[in-house]
Amino acid sequence: MELQGTVKRIGAIQTFASGFEKRELVIVTDEQYPQPISIEFLKDKCDFLDPLKEGDKVKISINIGGR
Repeated sequence: MELQGTVKRIGAIQTFASGFEKRELVIVTDEQYPQPISIEFLKDKCDFLDPLKEGDKVKISINIGGR
């Protein structure tokens, strides 16, 4: 799935006791009715968010996973 939008918030890297890391990105979609979407980046993908800042326009391809 591909999303386009504006960066609203970039979270700090969260590190857990097991060594697992995750980081959250919230974007607001570029649609008629904009929606905030929260996306988690895991492990080595956390570094992908370093060059971004709030207000940047982004296009993101994601894999949806759920429980």
